[in-house]
Amino acid sequence: MITDDEIRAVARLARLDLAEEEIHVQRAHMNALLERIAVIGSLSLRDTEPTAHCTALADVMRDDVAEDSLPRVALLAGAPEARDGLFIVPRILDA
Repeated sequence: MITDDEIRAVARLARLDLAEEEIHVQRAHMNALLERIAVIGSLSLRDTEPTAHCTALADVMRDDVAEDSLPRVALLAGAPEARDGLFIVPRILDA
């Protein structure tokens, strides 16, 4: 079981300023969580095959196929500013 002092120590490490009432509430939450973890830890998994995922994974990526791109005029039409076929953006570095 976790104590109030342990909750205070964790809160201090997380740079949280918890009121006394919050410390008691968090202690109850943490102890309930540890009880649930203990139940999981007590399960017999001897005949359970290890897995990386609980469900089968399928490749959702599409084939990488080259396609024609949009015309430059169509791309530049949505730009706030364009000149000579290029996007004009604000300068961010001093030259």
